[in-house]
Amino acid sequence: MFRKVLLVFFSLFLFSVVNSEEIYLSLKKNKVNVRYGPSFDSPIKFIYKKINLPIKQIDKKENFRRVIDLKNNSGWIHISQLKKANSLITLKDKILFKKPSNFSKPIVKLNRGRLLIVHKFEGEWCKIKTGKYSGWIRYNDTWGKINFN
Repeated sequence: MFRKVLLVFFSLFLFSVVNSEEIYLSLKKNKVNVRYGPSFDSPIKFIYKKINLPIKQIDKKENFRRVIDLKNNSGWIHISQLKKANSLITLKDKILFKKPSNFSKPIVKLNRGRLLIVHKFEGEWCKIKTGKYSGWIRYNDTWGKINFN
């Protein structure tokens, strides 16, 4: 009997881990309050001041989402301040290319930590805009996840 219960528990745990999908969002505005708890009555923990910053959702309660950023800062944000993910952050220095190929003309070197607005994907490449530059980078070594479906 104990083995059956243990097997069922392990199966349910494994099923939930396999089916859990990471959800990434982006900040909708230039100033977003992050709170200690999922309520407007909860005190403000800190304020993000970067529109389109990618963040990862780790929990939700009613109209609030608990999020974590690249630097492991976490807190609760009202859903009205969030949108579908549209951005990535570089984890390493990257070269921005004119076309989705290593043999294409390089445009600029992007430093680690650069915010990238994603427009589309082609295989392992994504077309991005950052500051005054637009072009293609490889998707590897970036933080965030874009889902165009």
